[in-house]
Amino acid sequence: MSDLFLVLIHYPCLDRQGRIVTTAITSLDLHDIVRSARTFGVRAVYIANPVREQREFAARVRDHWFEEPGRKFDSRRREALELMRIVDDLDQAVADIEQMTRRRPILVYTSAQARDGISCDQLRERMSSDDSPILLMFGTGFGLAPAVRERADLILKAIEGGGDDYNHLSVRAAVAIFLDRLRSR
Repeated sequence: MSDLFLVLIHYPCLDRQGRIVTTAITSLDLHDIVRSARTFGVRAVYIANPVREQREFAARVRDHWFEEPGRKFDSRRREALELMRIVDDLDQAVADIEQMTRRRPILVYTSAQARDGISCDQLRERMSSDDSPILLMFGTGFGLAPAVRERADLILKAIEGGGDDYNHLSVRAAVAIFLDRLRSR
């Protein structure tokens, strides 16, 4: 079974006009994504942002739950936040995974627009038959820039709802849905 990792990328991302931007880290994303990751057995969650002040913000959010008031309020939150690693970029996440597993992770691109690529069932099958580490890449803003897609080894098909073509899930919701499809019993 493959070790599963996540990276939430804040640069390079797209804004609504398709320009490449750096997006801001939100505490809601941090809390919800690590809790989903902990629930589904993800080994680490990387928060990638090139802006020092944004990384410091993420560290403050994480560290609050390791100190007295946060630890006493909800110790389970700390357990989930232990998965969080704050990095400058995708390359640092990949290097950390290589150091941890002694293997290069398979980079899996996700997007609300990805109509081509493999299904969750196909990736799940690969994860059960191959022990290569898997790194799911999630974007913020209006999605990951094309340069990230070009680096991907695999593209995971977008989540499709039961209605019309509307597909604008929060990244927190998309992470939870993909993890359920890839890791539920």
